[in-house]
Amino acid sequence: MFSHKRADFGPDFLFGVAMAAHQIEGGQTDGRGPSIWDTFANTPGNTRNFDNGNIACDHYNRWAEDLDLIRDGGFDAYRFSFSWSRLIPEGTGAINQAGVDFYDRLIDGMLERNIKPLATLYHWDLPSALQDRGGWMNRDTTSAFADYAAFAAEKFGSRLESIATFNEPWCITVLSHFLGAHAPGYRDVRATARAMHHVLLAHGLGIKAMREVGTNKNLGIVVNMEKCDPASDKPEDIEAAALGDAIFNQFFLDGVLKGSYPEKVTDILEPHLPTNWRDDMATLNQPLDWVGINYYTRFLYTADPKVPVFPFTQARGPLEKTNVGWEVIPEALTEFLVRVSNHYPGLPIYVTENGASETDEAKRISFFDRHFAAMVEAKKQGVDLRGYIAWTLIDNFEWAEGFTPKFGIVGMDPETLDRQPKDSYRAFQQMLQSSPA
Repeated sequence: MFSHKRADFGPDFLFGVAMAAHQIEGGQTDGRGPSIWDTFANTPGNTRNFDNGNIACDHYNRWAEDLDLIRDGGFDAYRFSFSWSRLIPEGTGAINQAGVDFYDRLIDGMLERNIKPLATLYHWDLPSALQDRGGWMNRDTTSAFADYAAFAAEKFGSRLESIATFNEPWCITVLSHFLGAHAPGYRDVRATARAMHHVLLAHGLGIKAMREVGTNKNLGIVVNMEKCDPASDKPEDIEAAALGDAIFNQFFLDGVLKGSYPEKVTDILEPHLPTNWRDDMATLNQPLDWVGINYYTRFLYTADPKVPVFPFTQARGPLEKTNVGWEVIPEALTEFLVRVSNHYPGLPIYVTENGASETDEAKRISFFDRHFAAMVEAKKQGVDLRGYIAWTLIDNFEWAEGFTPKFGIVGMDPETLDRQPKDSYRAFQQMLQSSPA
């Protein structure tokens, strides 16, 4: 069990779990349009074991028992995402009423169980019809997103505790358009630069649109942060790590919270960014109510001048690892929370994802407990940290890695899809239900 008590985090600290639409829902036949992840995952070679999200965890039909698990675990909140193509199959235009009805049931089900709904508008599943027109490389997608944001806010906003525009812009852009590991699977620097800028422009336009329709509280964005350390004390490796940090940990937060991009990055990407991109920076920089930080691990950076665009290579280090090879470095969570608090003062912060892929429950419990200690330390250092959202409730479709990783605190039988609470679920249950807030 955890060594921490709920009271260690102070009054009103929120605990929740997170899942994402494409990874769990299934239900692809009820009027939902195709998304880039449908086609990417159903193309040979893109996912481990040819896994896909066609059925996933069948959350579309089993949402009630999943919400019961969240309630019975003692969690305060469920961080979920809307499927854009379930609500608006073509990305623009006609609404799919069956999709609206599903999210009405889901949100009402949370409220009936006293679970706070924390919504994300975009967790990587762009409608295919928009990808046909260039997706995030096309500026028009930013306007489509703003319209979608306004619709979702008008329809559901009064029942939501919070709304995030995007989950992990780095994954949407660099991982998916430069490294090609996620949908749409591009390996193109021009596509990457345009996607990086357009996703943040869409964020700004989306925030404006939601406020204009009257959703004026608890709007934010979720970014992932990864520790970037030099592989040696050579000056060139130190510089490589600094560039990695600028790309991963500064570009997106600086864009939305400061209205600027780090010069280390724009000096490289300038030829590939949209014309007159600087004219958009004030739109990117909309007032936010909170910011979410997802944190898992680190990379070590080695300078390599032969590598074009970003002249470095990355490798995992020698420390303890989870079963997907990610190093466990809890103290970096403290470092990032303090850094965000200092660099972007005045914003409440949530840890919106953190977790470990493990089959050894003792290791998973230890992972969570050590990251709890990192948060307690950050709060001691003055960070306005409001909550912690564990990734994830149920073992699910982990994108390109398919169903192989096991991040869930609840398992799932691959044949029956029956839910199987693990020791880590029981540890949360004990901490959250037996300790006063």
